[in-house]
Amino acid sequence: MHLTLRQLELFGTVAHHLSFTRAAEQLHLTQPAVSMQIKQLENSIGLPLFEQLGKKIYLTAAGKEVAHYARNIFQQLGEMEQVLEQLRGIQTGRLDISVATTANYFATRLLAEFNQRHRDITIKLDVTNREGLLRQLEHNEKDLVIMGRPPEQMDLIAEPFMDNPLVIIAAPNHPLVLKERIPLEQLQGEIFVVREQASGTRSAMERFFAARNITLNTGMEMTSNEAIKQAVEAGLGLGIVSIHTVERELHARHLVSLNVEEFPILRHWYVVYRQGKRLSPAAQTFREFILKRTGLSSKLNLGNMAGQCPDENNRHD
Repeated sequence: MHLTLRQLELFGTVAHHLSFTRAAEQLHLTQPAVSMQIKQLENSIGLPLFEQLGKKIYLTAAGKEVAHYARNIFQQLGEMEQVLEQLRGIQTGRLDISVATTANYFATRLLAEFNQRHRDITIKLDVTNREGLLRQLEHNEKDLVIMGRPPEQMDLIAEPFMDNPLVIIAAPNHPLVLKERIPLEQLQGEIFVVREQASGTRSAMERFFAARNITLNTGMEMTSNEAIKQAVEAGLGLGIVSIHTVERELHARHLVSLNVEEFPILRHWYVVYRQGKRLSPAAQTFREFILKRTGLSSKLNLGNMAGQCPDENNRHD
């Protein structure tokens, strides 16, 4: 089998977009040129990599395998380049990091402080939901990921570095604001504005109340913390969010954190990467920075320690 890195690069771009036209535009090539390279790659492999159904193209089984190995090849090449730069004494580097939507409230501040100390490191930040983070981890697309509870079914290294308490928020004029030690049972009569099903916050909330046989009225579902805060402030219900997402609103008294029994729910933020991944010098420097900066670290090998994450349901005193 004879193939070139250029063919793999073109194939990876087509596989990402599932479009020859969009791949050609990104690579500044003509569509026939891209199609010809893919055809040569298929001839070399001896199997079709794409199939067309109607007007759309899809990866074949062989295409999915080639896409997987192509990603790993370019990941390894990138890591090699970083290591060689370090050996040459070059103090520059690239940090490609992805953070959960909720984590963006503090992650940008951490990155700004890191950038002040390491101005020659170029930072690429992607903010996405939990589903996007899991996909990136599965495909080994990022240097590091910052997220809540890591998945136990992947071979990952997950290091907790900061507490992530979940609180119940309400509008300042809500009747429960003046009450102390609100029983969990009383919440069953309230309407809650919640995140979407795939959200880590939603999952933690459901585990917490299910363990206590409490059923909440989740009347509204939102895809962002900003939407939840606005809905709660408008009086549409109560919300459960990370304390990091409402610091400004609580300080300005636009929202209030309710005094509820067994709250806050204690969770943690983790810096996560694939087991066996060789971190680039920039990624290793950032990892060490946040672990030292925040002072909470206990490395977990989720591939061999499934189910041993810290208990998210412990009370945070």
